[in-house]
Amino acid sequence: MRSLLLSLRRVTPLSRHQRYAFAPFRDSPLIPTNPSSPSSSLVYFPNHSLFSSIAHPNGDEKVAGPLVEYERRIVAGELLDGDLCQLATLRELQRLYNELVQSADACRLDRYSASAKPTRSNWFWNKFVSHSSASPVKGLYLYGGVGTGKTMLMDLFFHQLPASWRTQRIHFHNFMLSVHSRLQKHKGLEDPLEVVGLEIADEAILLCLDEFMVNDVADALILNRLFKHLFNNGIVLVATSNRAPDNLYERGLQRDLFLPFIATLKERCVVREIGSSVDYRKLTSAEEGFYFIGKDISGLLKQKFQLLVGDQPAGPQVVEVVMGRKLQVPLAADGCAYFLFEELCDRPLGPADYLGLFKKFHTLALEGVPMFGLHNRTAAYRFVALIDVMYETKARLLCTAEGSPLELLERIVTISDAQQIAPRTSARSRKSDDLDLCVDNELGFAKDRTISRLTEMNSKEYLEQHSKMFQEKVPSS
Repeated sequence: MRSLLLSLRRVTPLSRHQRYAFAPFRDSPLIPTNPSSPSSSLVYFPNHSLFSSIAHPNGDEKVAGPLVEYERRIVAGELLDGDLCQLATLRELQRLYNELVQSADACRLDRYSASAKPTRSNWFWNKFVSHSSASPVKGLYLYGGVGTGKTMLMDLFFHQLPASWRTQRIHFHNFMLSVHSRLQKHKGLEDPLEVVGLEIADEAILLCLDEFMVNDVADALILNRLFKHLFNNGIVLVATSNRAPDNLYERGLQRDLFLPFIATLKERCVVREIGSSVDYRKLTSAEEGFYFIGKDISGLLKQKFQLLVGDQPAGPQVVEVVMGRKLQVPLAADGCAYFLFEELCDRPLGPADYLGLFKKFHTLALEGVPMFGLHNRTAAYRFVALIDVMYETKARLLCTAEGSPLELLERIVTISDAQQIAPRTSARSRKSDDLDLCVDNELGFAKDRTISRLTEMNSKEYLEQHSKMFQEKVPSS
């Protein structure tokens, strides 16, 4: 009877706290609806057999951990019933959680214990004494396609960790920006990476990196040495990525210097693939209220922009983005910025600049997004980075584009995709070739993620969440 009632129960959203903890709009199967309802639950389709084989560590009753919390919420009817692929990954996260709890002292996780005192003071002696304090616990590297739940699962794991532990959850882009900033601060030292490794390990022994993706040669060349220092200082890494370790930085410049990092990563982490045929982000109620398709419709976008800013006077602004660099915003008012596509994606800008921009603005009106291909591959890279940053910061996008998200990127393919294209024959001449086809593995892998995110960013659920977050940031009068 209870199962029947739960299955018929009206769909209602997670609370603000639960939405943050489960990140339902990022790689998640959670689909909240009316945010005004006091109840916090989702439709529940009972399937207790999913959990029938969960083992309790040491024969004791489980009291904490990601799998325990996941099971509790499904039984309570707060989540959709378990995806088998996600459940297998949750078991791996629960295993890691149990090992960390059992080895907390050895791992120096508790910031208040004597064993976790800062190690920076030992830096001088480490120069002369061969010393390694690698963690007895291996980390976890989760990879899989877009929308399979990687980020949601890592967040579920992270939010179950004791508050006294030295932990950090950060997007990979932001992590590398922090690393380069620290390197700049320690410029002139014999090995600044060693000091950076010690600093990071002092702050967090358990490091959760979301969306591990290497496409910058400056990052690729330092990752192996950086993570050797981090692992030797006891860091435990939990990471999510769209790519298997062996496919990171594929065909990148000087990749031979990057390959030792892949070996180190596989040595220090259990590698786990999350497979799913469902992109949960596309299960939202997609709308096109802020995504306008067509040419010569800039007037419509400016009209929508003016409606958002209301009576606030719009004009040019200058924003400091990163390391003293400044970005000219052509038109801005009330937290909203207006750019032509060329002004953001045809200039030498990157993730750091975009992050700085969205610390100042919560909404972007972007005019004239083109079809992407070989002729504008660099702009496509910047557009992908822009959408990644906007999605991570939950910014709102208004844009005019030459096609749908799928159409914009259909000429971007991986090498494997290109090999599937029919070879030229007497019946298929060179004239029928798509001369603007862009064969690029990095962009090809990022393509599905970008399409998925653009789809979700125009959904009712995403826009409601953006509105709620913005209202919470505005101080009450």
